Amino acid sequence: MLRILIILAVIVGGCSPVTRAEQTAVSQGADTNSVDSTPSTGSPDNGVRGQAGQASSPRVDKILNDLHKSAANLKSYQCKIEYLFSQPVLESKTLRTGTLYYARFDKASKLKIEFNTLTQEDGPQQKYTEIYIFDGQWLTHIDYQVKQVQKRQLAEANELIDAFELAKRNFPIIGFGKTEDLRKQFDVNLVSDSNNQIQLNLKVKPDSDYKDEYKTVDVWLDKTLMLPDKLVAVSTQGDIYEIIFINPKANEKIDEEVFEFKIPEGFGEEIIPLKK
Repeated sequence: MLRILIILAVIVGGCSPVTRAEQTAVSQGADTNSVDSTPSTGSPDNGVRGQAGQASSPRVDKILNDLHKSAANLKSYQCKIEYLFSQPVLESKTLRTGTLYYARFDKASKLKIEFNTLTQEDGPQQKYTEIYIFDGQWLTHIDYQVKQVQKRQLAEANELIDAFELAKRNFPIIGFGKTEDLRKQFDVNLVSDSNNQIQLNLKVKPDSDYKDEYKTVDVWLDKTLMLPDKLVAVSTQGDIYEIIFINPKANEKIDEEVFEFKIPEGFGEEIIPLKK
């Protein structure tokens, strides 16, 4: 489920290789939207002949640089999310919806993802409450279905981790990283470039640090905010992770109390300290 952190990872970060074991320690999960979510082959769109599909075009470099600037200036971010995890081989789909909050404060950045509905296959939407909070040191998972709280320490108190740095451990990142670093890992293609939206396709290279985890990542960018609208990633096992960002708000004030929580009465608690 922690793979949901790709939401923020796609907005900012750099390309930092991690092992499957590191990913397993903090991840699982996925999302959806009305926009066509079929992963791209990286072929050019007719509306951008001469630029789309070129992995090293000046237009692609400018898009990545503009995304980098938007990410670097991001002080806070909040949106509604739809998170769809699909396993085509098993004909299985699970959709979660909720809200995401991210903000930078004086001492640390904080991230909160709160899911409130769940839909499995073609069944009815169910009430479903599950919360993830990361404060730079502790990753807290509150599962209302089993009435359990898990707190996992990921950093020392004097060595806090940015929320995007945590996300970076779980997924190939687009944003703060240098364009040349991104190109070492992926063939980056411009699929379409319309008045309102840009679509990029990232194909994992044979010698990429991500070759054992992912095949492709497609990102749709909103031209107004120059931040992602949507993400679709295909794993090497054929699973599809789809994230939709709905009604995003960038750099609007978010009170720090949004990230505070109190363990509900009757809930069990598990504390996992940092491995030395």
